[in-house]
Amino acid sequence: MLTRIAHLAVAYPKRILLAAGILLVAGGIFGGPVAGHLLTGGFTDPGADSTKATQVIDQHFAGGQANLVFLVTAPGGADSAAARAAGTGVERALDRRTDWLSFAASYWTSPAGEASGLRSKDGKYGLVVAHIKGNDNDIQVQSGKLADQLSRSSGGVSVQAGGAALAYHQVNDQTKKDLAISEAISIPLTAIALILVFGSMIAALVPLAIGIFAIIETLAILRLLATVTNVSIYAMNMTTALGLALAIDYSLFMVSRYREELKRGRTPEDAIVATVRTAGRTVLFSALVVALSMSAMIVFPMYFLRSFAYAGLGVVALAALASIVVLPACLALIGTRVNALDLRALVRRMLGRPEPVEKPLERGFWYRLAGRVMRRPTAPGIAVIALLLLLGAPFLRANFGYPDDRIINTHASSREVGNVMRTDFTDDASAGLVGVAPSVAGGPQQVADYTATVSRISGVESVTSPAGTYVHGRRVAAARPGLVDKDGNGALFNVSTSTDPFSGAGTDLVHHLRDTKAPWRVYYSGAAAFNADAMSGLGANLPLALGLIALATFIVLFLFTGSIVVPIKALVLNMLSLSATFGAMVWVFQDGHLSGLLNFTPTGYLVANMVILMFCLAFGMSMDYEVFLLSRIREEWTKSGRTSADNTRAVQLGLARTGRIVTAAAVLMSIVFAAMVGSKIGFMQLFGLGLTLAVLTDATLVRGVLVPSFMRLMGRWNWWAPKPLARLHERIGLHEGDDGTGYVPKKDAEKELTLTR
Repeated sequence: MLTRIAHLAVAYPKRILLAAGILLVAGGIFGGPVAGHLLTGGFTDPGADSTKATQVIDQHFAGGQANLVFLVTAPGGADSAAARAAGTGVERALDRRTDWLSFAASYWTSPAGEASGLRSKDGKYGLVVAHIKGNDNDIQVQSGKLADQLSRSSGGVSVQAGGAALAYHQVNDQTKKDLAISEAISIPLTAIALILVFGSMIAALVPLAIGIFAIIETLAILRLLATVTNVSIYAMNMTTALGLALAIDYSLFMVSRYREELKRGRTPEDAIVATVRTAGRTVLFSALVVALSMSAMIVFPMYFLRSFAYAGLGVVALAALASIVVLPACLALIGTRVNALDLRALVRRMLGRPEPVEKPLERGFWYRLAGRVMRRPTAPGIAVIALLLLLGAPFLRANFGYPDDRIINTHASSREVGNVMRTDFTDDASAGLVGVAPSVAGGPQQVADYTATVSRISGVESVTSPAGTYVHGRRVAAARPGLVDKDGNGALFNVSTSTDPFSGAGTDLVHHLRDTKAPWRVYYSGAAAFNADAMSGLGANLPLALGLIALATFIVLFLFTGSIVVPIKALVLNMLSLSATFGAMVWVFQDGHLSGLLNFTPTGYLVANMVILMFCLAFGMSMDYEVFLLSRIREEWTKSGRTSADNTRAVQLGLARTGRIVTAAAVLMSIVFAAMVGSKIGFMQLFGLGLTLAVLTDATLVRGVLVPSFMRLMGRWNWWAPKPLARLHERIGLHEGDDGTGYVPKKDAEKELTLTR
């Protein structure tokens, strides 16, 4: 198949590029407005108790957990006439929005038992709280509109908007700005780096063209998917970053192999065929491994993560397709001019420097490094493993949670309001929990008994229900309207607490509430409940995702190499490398080291869905480099006598031929990810720094030291497989060209091209 594709690219390059141009224009027209079709939510488990509670409350009650908050300040404090006028004015405006709000309450109009929780301890601040109905996409959109309409500051009176819904809305807005800045930085730097790597302007532009094609077509696919399922807007960011990174990887490998074949004296046509049959095969396997790693996120219930799987599958497939089909067509037209416009030569002439003398592979850095490592493989291998284990040790105490307003490293109003509520209020109104019983058949006494029981739970400040407000088992205030559903069958239980909803204590509180025996089914919602359910949903599906990634990777690498030792080695080294990355992320972001340098607020945990996304992406990219290296090692091994000495020589040559390419690809990819470290959103900094460290660690310590060390110790056993599996590989495994290099004699090429036509 690859041979036919190569011959078609050689025979009809203009037609292929014309078709690609048409697809590019069509994709741009269709995919251009994709942002308007994507959603900003997707963080909640649709089957969780907290989601069920929210749905019941929105449909049947005039209440719910406060997800929108307005902080009112005025000269004279919360009890001043100016504060009262501002607060009640906001409340009246909210009361008119019955299409989106189920309730609104304020310090100035609430009963005495509840009003105390809406006034700061020093009397400086008063609160207006409300519950926006809808899913996690709807509440973000509406919170932004209401905040814009009702926030104000004049005459010493200030009304600031905050709450969970607005925090996510502002995170989304800030992320868009940060990513636009990071792309504006990374793309020019990447172009400069490509010129430095290739020297030739022509060769450097090819990866950028392939990346643009993959990105635009994937955006069109995302818009198409958005017509049939929920797709997160964050998938657009994955499309840009991963599309550019993979296009650089694949194009770098293909163009480098093409230039290598030209140096061997082959014609451009034969060089293209050889390139597609060898490097193209490697790109195909690499894309398959990366795609399978990304597809594992489909098993999670949150469409935020599933959207990254959609984007990952699309952009990987298109980057590979463009590299195998479109890129060879470009090379067919460029021919030997692929080395044209060498800027390095121009600089050398300006500086009066002589042309560099090309060194034989045996004198290159990577060949000599592999030789040094394999002369005494045990010591450097143990040293690097010890270093990676040391870096990974903090991951043993990792905590996970969902982000709140503290993830925003700016002066966003939700962050400022959140800071005040955490420090100046007895109860954090936005941290409360709401229980809902769709049916409370059995009488008011059972409601009172259950309310009293819940109020005695450690961490609960008070509980308000149709039976009244209870503190530590005692009724302290009468009931208020709005806690019974429209039909009079159900009841709400508002639980006030000062416990951090994203802490372990917050999760424990949710479990205690749900474990408390009740005469009827009670569902709980609120930040702590959403967090607990999200962690449960992610944790329950994580073993399946990891198992699918490991199994799929093992199968693909077995088909690629015919060995069971090499896939196992790849999985072990990959996990070792990633454990070091995540250990470092715990040290930096969970423990708060470097928080001053990076300007973020440590919360004592890592954002769980970003950790999963990082793992899937970093695992795929690591296997990407593994396939590149193995392809050249195996190519040399299949041409050799297949002794232990030949294995050593094959590893040295393989690393010598790919070391510079893999390192260049890692540096280029790191530029893309490192640009995100400057984000004002903490989890984007985590994502950018984590992937940068993962890519560089894998391309240097793992590929440069651990792989040669391991393969030297295993010798010819690297390529071993049980006889049944070896026979299976002979039947279904994919193999290179007849001479082990992928080159097809011209007469055979002409015959195959004739058959293709």
